[in-house]
Amino acid sequence: MTQLLVVETSPRGDASISRNMTRRFVQAWRTAHPGGKVIERDLMETNLEFVTAPWLTAYFTPPDQQTPSMKESLLLSDALATELLNADELVIATPVYNYNVPAVLKAWVDHIVRKGMTLGFDGTGLVTTKKATVLIASGGVYTEGSPIQDRDIASQYLRLILNVIGIADVAVIAGGNAKVVDMGKQSMDEFVKDLEPEIQRVATEPPRNAS
Repeated sequence: MTQLLVVETSPRGDASISRNMTRRFVQAWRTAHPGGKVIERDLMETNLEFVTAPWLTAYFTPPDQQTPSMKESLLLSDALATELLNADELVIATPVYNYNVPAVLKAWVDHIVRKGMTLGFDGTGLVTTKKATVLIASGGVYTEGSPIQDRDIASQYLRLILNVIGIADVAVIAGGNAKVVDMGKQSMDEFVKDLEPEIQRVATEPPRNAS
């Protein structure tokens, strides 16, 4: 059974453009994978803490030497990393805040980049043969040819992290100029509909490394 992991980051609920992009993506993906399973990881509903000193102590302690409290410190991180490893495809939906990803998404990254789980001790990525899609909603337009293209930190960062853990098949769907929805110049449906052809294409195409 093909499994899709969806990571949501926006705090805006139904008013979130990235979440509305996700809905279109999942709908298309389910059509292309009628027997597939969708796992939703909403970071707004996950008690996700930033990395702490006890967490780091546990992280750098070999598993066979960890105390019960150390193991407890890593429980959520273990679950998040395992969730990713069990998925065949990954979708990360995120807004852009001040040119980068929200703090909660950075926290998720810090929990899933795990030596011995998603990253080898030699620095080799272990999350291979998977496909990832990044759905980004941003007030500005940072795609190629834009005068502020150099400010496209969010997608570059996510591509980098995904490549580090071994995911080379990464597609980015950029919902730039999303501010038109908040300003009432375009409806949510109109905005997302303009992105629908690309969403449909990416959601239904097989991974590049599929046999």
